[in-house]
Amino acid sequence: MALYICKRLALAVVTIFLIITITFFTMHSIPGGPFLKEKSPSAEVTKMLEAKYGLDKPLSEQYTTYLKDVVKFDFGPSIKQRGRDVSTVIMTGFKVSAKLGGTAAVMAIVIGLVFGSLAAVFHNKIIDKVIMFVSTAMVAMPSFIIATLLLLIFCVNLKIFPANGNEPGGLILPIISLSLSPMSYIIRLTRSSMLDVLGQDYIRTARAKGVKAPKVLFKHALRNAVTPVITYAGPMIAYIVTGSLVVEKILAVPGLGKEFISSIVNRDYTMIMGTTIFLAALVVVMMLITDILYKVFDPRIDLS
Repeated sequence: MALYICKRLALAVVTIFLIITITFFTMHSIPGGPFLKEKSPSAEVTKMLEAKYGLDKPLSEQYTTYLKDVVKFDFGPSIKQRGRDVSTVIMTGFKVSAKLGGTAAVMAIVIGLVFGSLAAVFHNKIIDKVIMFVSTAMVAMPSFIIATLLLLIFCVNLKIFPANGNEPGGLILPIISLSLSPMSYIIRLTRSSMLDVLGQDYIRTARAKGVKAPKVLFKHALRNAVTPVITYAGPMIAYIVTGSLVVEKILAVPGLGKEFISSIVNRDYTMIMGTTIFLAALVVVMMLITDILYKVFDPRIDLS
């Protein structure tokens, strides 16, 4: 296990290094710059600003300097948000995104397991058909489409919820928007896995011995059926946090996603790099945790 974790950590470092390199050179290859806008400063002021942020140096020197700073976890100052460090902006926004994404992930997993198990227990009955119909429809809809529809229905027409994530109750619609699609996928995944497990010999044996149905379902069947859900849960959690970029923008949530999109629009180089590295590291860490949980829930899996 320790050797496997070390290998994965080394691979994670290489992955993040490649992401930094690709993002850095791609970002600088796009025409324009962070100081070009409708009312651009004079050429002299632009040169002074470029010198201040090191953008006047050769690209290779900028790249080397940035790598040295990243190793020290220094993402530098934000170009557009004067007086604020990128690290501070990231942590401030991530507190909101983590609360939003974490709640949506827990809701998706819990409700997905419950309804997926119900669909499997009542296989081919009306409950199963209704659950599968709704979950299939939700899987096909991206979170930003769901967010837009919820915004129109509950904020514009019915005026039940606020359209601003800063107001009380403002996170309800974003949480629903982010949880519906992964929840529906977990329902389908759990149902399929449960049907396979419920047909195994040891389940029939437990039932023949008179073991009560709830114990058979939750102690024997669900534990073995949850492994595919764990496979999906790690990437799903990372997707919910990173996938909230557009949802946060649509529903005006002051999270990391809003900062990331704003940094791209404003060509805030340091903010783009910092948020990209942070989100990439989050995805890599979640994938590592998922692989380790495989072993916890199913000791038969050989990570070596």
